[in-house]
Amino acid sequence: MATSTSQPPPTQGRDHRPLDVETMRACARRLLADDAELPTVEELETLTLQLRGHVMLAVPEVEMAAGALPRDDVPRACALACVGEARMRLNLEPGHALPAQVAHAQRLARSVNALCDHYENLGGGENGGSTH
Repeated sequence: MATSTSQPPPTQGRDHRPLDVETMRACARRLLADDAELPTVEELETLTLQLRGHVMLAVPEVEMAAGALPRDDVPRACALACVGEARMRLNLEPGHALPAQVAHAQRLARSVNALCDHYENLGGGENGGSTH
């Protein structure tokens, strides 16, 4: 009898709690709000790591929600495009100058916001969605 070496389904072994959209958006606001203050170098490093973590958590959740929709569904296509852009941003390295690092973190923050939007619009967290 042959044994299976295939990977477990993506939902197996995953934490099934909804994303904390409110916390994710609050982190993004620290860089994107009209009255946002320029963070210190240390704060920026921490924010960037938090934003990267938020993107890494949100991407599979948005993908899973979008995957449940029909292939020709417009919200599915939009969500998957957002996922692709967020993944691309995760792979980018910020420049060495502070303005380049801030711009990089702001792009990650915009991806976090967009992923949160898609997550909520696709029913992620069902009743745990945040209003913004």
